[in-house]
Amino acid sequence: MMKHSPELLRFPSLEKYTGLTHFVTTRHGGVSTGNYDSFSLGLFSGDNPDSVAQNRTILCNAIGISSDKLFIPYQTHSDLIGVIDGDFISQNENQQVQLLNGVDALITDQTDICIGVTTADCVPVLIYDPVKKVAGLAHAGWRGTVARIAGKTVRKMNVKFGCNPKDLVAAIGPSIGPDAFEVGADVADEFRRNGFAQTILSSNHKQHIDLWKANQQDLLEAGLQPHQIEIAGICTFTEHERFFSARRLGVKSGRLVTGIIIR
Repeated sequence: MMKHSPELLRFPSLEKYTGLTHFVTTRHGGVSTGNYDSFSLGLFSGDNPDSVAQNRTILCNAIGISSDKLFIPYQTHSDLIGVIDGDFISQNENQQVQLLNGVDALITDQTDICIGVTTADCVPVLIYDPVKKVAGLAHAGWRGTVARIAGKTVRKMNVKFGCNPKDLVAAIGPSIGPDAFEVGADVADEFRRNGFAQTILSSNHKQHIDLWKANQQDLLEAGLQPHQIEIAGICTFTEHERFFSARRLGVKSGRLVTGIIIR
């Protein structure tokens, strides 16, 4: 049997914490074919479910957990945040699936489980509290960004687990970059109305949104320190041969996973 070795990217700002494992997948290292070639991890993107299941097994083997310890929500571009705590872990699989339905961010204080989100141009935001040993992860497309899901995740970590925003470290992962993310006037207006005017860029009478800067602004306003936020600065649209990009490849293409594990 062929051994697959997925390419997993990591952030220097998070790698220094020995009690933490984190990663961002790329397109490389899986079994999917065609527009999903090869490490497609999204169950609802149209790929063969058996291929996605194999790819998720490859991922779990690479990060050292069993498949039943990988929790990825069914995302709907909402601002809802799921809590993976002891009560959640005690539920059966069907109850867990229900609790993960329509959720676009997760927070956890549980060890040796992986929380993850899927993306293909949207922004994954990883958040870690090295004092309380609590992790958070948000899926921020433009709708989630406008709804301030990253900042709401920080506040949920504070309310649920007592995390101090000044202790948090955050990383903004590979996603569509400002040069590639051209938007219509309606989307730009949504950003203006919600306090993100400085993230709107104009070029040749066309408007672009800097989702990296918008999520950085949201995290800062939630209380994080500027030097505690790392931005990957990698554009999935531009680097579509290495990353899945729904805008470049179409909605019927693969999905990346960004994940975090407290050890």
